[in-house]
Parts: sequence; C-alpha cells; structure tokens
Amino acid sequence: MKHKILLLIGFLFCVGVLSAQVTQNGNFVLGSTVGFSTAHSKITQEATGGNKTEESPYSTQINIAPSVGYFLFDNFALGIRMDYTLNRVEESNQDYTEDSDVLFGPFARLYLPILQSNDMYLFAEAGFGFGNSRDVKELNTGDQRINTNLFAFGVGPGITVIASNAIGLEAVVKYNYARSEFDTQIAGIEANTTTKTNQIGISLGLQFYFSGFKSANR
Repeated sequence: MKHKILLLIGFLFCVGVLSAQVTQNGNFVLGSTVGFSTAHSKITQEATGGNKTEESPYSTQINIAPSVGYFLFDNFALGIRMDYTLNRVEESNQDYTEDSDVLFGPFARLYLPILQSNDMYLFAEAGFGFGNSRDVKELNTGDQRINTNLFAFGVGPGITVIASNAIGLEAVVKYNYARSEFDTQIAGIEANTTTKTNQIGISLGLQFYFSGFKSANR
C-alpha cells in the first residue's frame, strides 16, 4: 500500500513537471482566434405611447480576437483581448442590418493537462469587455446609423494542441452575452433602446507560447 501511494505521488509530480513547461509561471501567450457563431437578440424600446419589444432573427457572425496573456501561476494566465465582431442580418423586406462591434477587456484562462501529456491541454476561459458598437441599417428612406457603448461577457471550455515549436492550435466553444443601450430623439419623440444578445460561438485559433524573447520549452 505504501509503495502504491509513493507511485501515485510520483505520477502526480511528473504530471506537474511536464505540464509546467509551456504554461509555467512567467511565460507569455500571444495569438488570435477566428470564429463563427449564431446569435439571437431581444430589443426593447421605451418611447412615448408605450413600450415595444422585438425579437430579431437568428444571424451568423464572424469574430476575430487577438490577445496577449501572462502566466501569473503555473497553468493560469491573465491577459487582455480585443474582440471584433461583424454581424449581418438580411430582413424579409430586402432591407438589411449590419452591426460591427469592437471590445477591449481582460480575460483569464485555467489550463488542465490531459494525463501525462505536455502538448495537449483542456482549458476554461472567461472574459469581459467594453467597447463601441456601430450599426448601419439600409432603409428605403435612407441609411440609419447609430453609435453606442456596450458591455459583453463570455465563458466556455476549449482544447489546445501544442507543437514542438511552442505554437498551439486550439478550439474554443463559448457562451457570450452582450448588452447595449442608447437614447434617441426623432421628431420630438424620445426613445430608449436596449439590445440584449445571447450567443453561442465556436472559434479556432493559433497561440504562441514564449518566455521573454524565446519560445517556451515544451
């Protein structure tokens, strides 16, 4: 029994040593993800004469998210990310709504090595951001343009495979929530519009793990 306990401790130690090569304290991770996702939005407008709530159709989105992070502890990285999302919805009356969002904010990742492997990890990621949203809607009467501030939060799991040159290929599945609010005044009528978006996204990315100005040892 004693020998089994010692073997178990030795196994766990080996896993810790192997997993600390690329994701060890003091290393950096730099890269970007590109994703496709579906989203559903709920828009509520408060105006004189009553409130109005609309459900938008599901839409397809493209997301690009470059980021840089630092491993504060072994297997735990904290960093900053820029998220750019482009969304286009074709409407039944041949009008279209185009929305592009740019967000900046922090993110955190917790890595979990798969068994004794130091080249394959599961990870959990969470982050949030603040930014600006630009909406362009083409109408028969002319384009309508709205700029507003927004907040977004995302969380989800992922998996990464790291090559010998410390470059990781990863896949991430995330749930994202976004909320934006703006006030308008048209022809003397004031209105407050709130848009809430729930999104499930799948992204693929490349990340480079390095220590200072050289690749992190794997």
